[in-house]
Amino acid sequence: MPLFNYKGRDAKGAAISGQLEAVNGDSAAAEIQRRGLIPVSISEHVEKKDIFEGLKKIQLFKRKVSLEELIIYCRQMNALTRAGIPIIRAMRGLADSTTSDLLHDTLHDVTDRLESGVNLATSMQAHPDVFNDMFISMVHVGENTGQLEDAFKQLSASLELERDTRRRIKQATRYPTFVIIALLSALMIINLFVIPKFASVFAKLGADLPIFTKILVATSNFFLDYWWVVLGVSVIGVVLFKRWSKTESGHYKWDRTKLRFPLVGNLFELITLSRFSRNFSMMLAAGMPITHALAVAAESANNKYIGYHIMAMKSGIERGDSLLRTASASGMFTPLVIQMMAVGEETGQIDKLLIDVADFYDEEVDYGLSKLAESIEPILILAMGVLVLILALGVFLPIWDLGKAALGN
Repeated sequence: MPLFNYKGRDAKGAAISGQLEAVNGDSAAAEIQRRGLIPVSISEHVEKKDIFEGLKKIQLFKRKVSLEELIIYCRQMNALTRAGIPIIRAMRGLADSTTSDLLHDTLHDVTDRLESGVNLATSMQAHPDVFNDMFISMVHVGENTGQLEDAFKQLSASLELERDTRRRIKQATRYPTFVIIALLSALMIINLFVIPKFASVFAKLGADLPIFTKILVATSNFFLDYWWVVLGVSVIGVVLFKRWSKTESGHYKWDRTKLRFPLVGNLFELITLSRFSRNFSMMLAAGMPITHALAVAAESANNKYIGYHIMAMKSGIERGDSLLRTASASGMFTPLVIQMMAVGEETGQIDKLLIDVADFYDEEVDYGLSKLAESIEPILILAMGVLVLILALGVFLPIWDLGKAALGN
């Protein structure tokens, strides 16, 4: 039914305003009089439309909840639940204090669901863009065991390790990224601004250009004449690649390809296996069944290819195989890690041994990141040398003959 805004006065003459639903204006007036008010004005409520509302719904403009915000949320929830604050009150307070609009709306919606009788894990499950499967599973275990504060403490520790790993990767790749951008920018400036000037000078003098200069001139002319084609093809290629990578088959193939990248592919694999080992250990320590823990760890691994092998381990355990045999059959783990799993399975301390496995992988990641910079430096030096060679042969070499061309020799 339509919504009406009204203004009126009560029996004492005090001004009253509000909103009500009615079939039409007459019905609204009758309802106001039934409430003992004298209607003064009645108007149909017009919903104000936000011109940016459509843009907010587009993924490009939708802000995500960062790791930092989730870490702060988990720490605060751990402190509040440990202090005995009712969870609904704690959630309302955190929703109003957060600086993230998305997290603010999400926490308020989760709290509304809690007030309607839904448990916390199920309420969070309605927001997969904020809380992943591992997050929800840990909260579910914490609720069922009465150790919700410990669940949030473990989640904050796991998210902090994820954040630190990302920072180490960014730190290791920052210098190579800047150098590559500088090289590409230099090539772009040479092609678009420097080479055309040389070409016009040599054309006026009627001099023959060296083969390297002709290649540079042809490349420059192509970019100047068909830049819109290059830009369009690049944009279409990026869009098609993103759509393909979001499909089940495309996501699996792309994640498998990333593990085969030179220099960094092995690092990606080590980071993913470290994340899997730590998350798997955390869920086993919380009392989650091993098959359920494997299923959640496969989703939180953030790699479809490795997740497929983890799910194969889950299927093997469901058929009656041991964790050791399924891990060996997956081919993902080194003999040392397999041996540590065997000891953990025999002693019943697989969760503690998996932490040692994760630490082992983290050490390998740290060593790999330190070697990455050393491995990339020769490649960057070679690339800079090639750029200088192109400039020398394509730009400076013709200058040596420019004097002869000017004299007509």
